[in-house]
Amino acid sequence: MIISRTGARSWINRHETFEQAIIDLIDLGNDDTGSVLADYNSSTVGIQKLIQEAINKGQRLRAVGGEWSWTKIAATDGLLLNTKPLNLTFRVTASSVSSTYAKTKDDLYFAQCGVSVQELSIALKRRGRSLRTSGASNGQTIAGAMSTGTHGAAIDFGAITECVVGLHIIVGPTRHVWLERASYPVASDSFLSKLKAERINDDELFNAALVSFGSFGFIHGVMIETEPLFLYESHRVQLPFDDALLPMMQHLDFTDSPLPHGSERPYHFQMVLNPYNLEEGVLLTCMYKRPYRTDYTPPPGLQGGVVPGDDVPTFIGGLVGVATGLIPATVNALVGATYKPYADVWGTHAEMFSNTDTHGKVLSSAIGIDPKDVGKVTQILLSMNATEQFSGIFSYRWVKGTQATLGFTQHNRTCIVELDGEYSKRSVDFCKDFWKELDKAGIRYTFHWGKVLELNESSIRTMYGAHAVASWLKARKTLMQDAPTMLAFTNDLMVEWGLDSTIDVD
Repeated sequence: MIISRTGARSWINRHETFEQAIIDLIDLGNDDTGSVLADYNSSTVGIQKLIQEAINKGQRLRAVGGEWSWTKIAATDGLLLNTKPLNLTFRVTASSVSSTYAKTKDDLYFAQCGVSVQELSIALKRRGRSLRTSGASNGQTIAGAMSTGTHGAAIDFGAITECVVGLHIIVGPTRHVWLERASYPVASDSFLSKLKAERINDDELFNAALVSFGSFGFIHGVMIETEPLFLYESHRVQLPFDDALLPMMQHLDFTDSPLPHGSERPYHFQMVLNPYNLEEGVLLTCMYKRPYRTDYTPPPGLQGGVVPGDDVPTFIGGLVGVATGLIPATVNALVGATYKPYADVWGTHAEMFSNTDTHGKVLSSAIGIDPKDVGKVTQILLSMNATEQFSGIFSYRWVKGTQATLGFTQHNRTCIVELDGEYSKRSVDFCKDFWKELDKAGIRYTFHWGKVLELNESSIRTMYGAHAVASWLKARKTLMQDAPTMLAFTNDLMVEWGLDSTIDVD
């Protein structure tokens, strides 16, 4: 394995929302021997040595991927391990698949932790396969996107976490495990012998590890479930903001809807609400899943470099620094220039969701709510905006609920309400006031782990339930086993949130 110590003493995340003092930033890379398996296994050994080094020196360490998170959830004051060069991928052979796996080897694909979602999507397309969902901007690594609950708007599938069916986790300097659900076997003993990993088949442990934001050890590889290549037929329409929207927003009921295909249920569905231009309505993006064919025109880039699958943070950076009195006009101009309606755009998942960057210093905060509450939540936002003027816009996406213990999409169908705007004190204050209003109204919500949030030990247990948090802590203890390793993979936010326990949990 290639280990390059950069000597960096500080680190700034991609969105430039914080600076973290560190001991060192270490770039990790695979050997290039001509054997993908040998190079992957060599990296396992190299990572174990780094874990042992951190334990011996009493240092903390953390894997960092696309540097996408807005908060310090992926940060540490110790060693940051840059995983982006760890980007090997493997086609799975028949001998590597469990004889009781519910599908076929073609449905599975194995990716090393540092593969970006966009790299993965492109690699799958070459093989006639596709991801089932992803976020909109795909610069995140697959392990990082999974570990924070990154989602798209696949209303009947869920977040990217739901694609994952197996995990290779380095849980200490002398142990690494293959973890999958007992109820959904995937990998054969032959596959595990190639990785030299210890097998653990356990639903509770697997569901806890899925969204663990780097605290269950070093996730080295993930097994994902894919599907045959397909096309999206995509439209963005402008519709009045009126009661006709409520059946779609609250129940995902598309009966006789004003969308391009009427009552047909879209695969992907999201809404953008500009509070400064409600008289012209809202913008709805709907994508319908279609069989793959070759006689289509790939999607063009839209105004301002935006592609059809992009979400708001891709372009909202143009608001940075705007004077308060100019917010409405500036938001209207920006949205009007970059987020226009379009019709009948076709493309694969890799083509629709191809962006890997955002522009400017942006804020993004997202909460998951029960869709039945979406009307109340929207009224709270609009009432607040009448006096505080948020320097951004509000977005809505809907996804199927997660099996992950601390996945934030907790409802059977979760509505994700996003506040996207400039990153500034006034925007953060607006978010904090919004959360307080939700609490006053008794509306249950959870935070996207990778975006701007405000949590403490008590609020996490209120949001997820004390039993779920205890189950997550117990799983961490069970997998990692020893306190020194657990301490090495603990950061300040985990301590603040009461998720740092290294003792037995009832």
